[in-house]
Amino acid sequence: MLAQLRNAAIAAGLLVALLPIAWAAHAARESSLPVRSNEDESGRNKLVARQVFEEGLSQGRFNVPYTDDFVGHGGGTKTFTHDAGMAEARGWRMAFPDLKVSVDLIVAEHDLVAVRWTARGTNSGVGNGIPATGKQVQTSGTAIFRFVDGAIAEEWTAGDSLGLLKQLGLMPPPSGASQNR
Repeated sequence: MLAQLRNAAIAAGLLVALLPIAWAAHAARESSLPVRSNEDESGRNKLVARQVFEEGLSQGRFNVPYTDDFVGHGGGTKTFTHDAGMAEARGWRMAFPDLKVSVDLIVAEHDLVAVRWTARGTNSGVGNGIPATGKQVQTSGTAIFRFVDGAIAEEWTAGDSLGLLKQLGLMPPPSGASQNR
């Protein structure tokens, strides 16, 4: 019985010693295999989605590919065209000339890319119906993009509009609220 235990311990020790070597061989073989095409596509789609925020909104360079039949979805049942979306993006750049939008989280699955973003800027201009207040703001939101052949075909977007208006001092007090508080 003691001999069997000793042989089992030796075998277990040998297995533990060989495991890193086997893992390294497996990892080397896996890294030499071509990446699956859907992973390549998801990676490319993530780069384009990131461009929307880091180049378009942050730098005013709107060179992101969109399909001809693009449809955007805002809050509620509001939909918008590519031209309307670009006009709104340019309006944000006018209202916040120093606008910087960072990508906090980006996740891709098949033809969809989800982005959690944070925007910071000073409201020193007029745009999208917002008067210049001189106030610095920070707001965040989420966008989901659907891609077709590397171009954005559909977008669902939501941002904290109420929080933005409050920071700018443009949110009217609730009806019936006392003005003397």
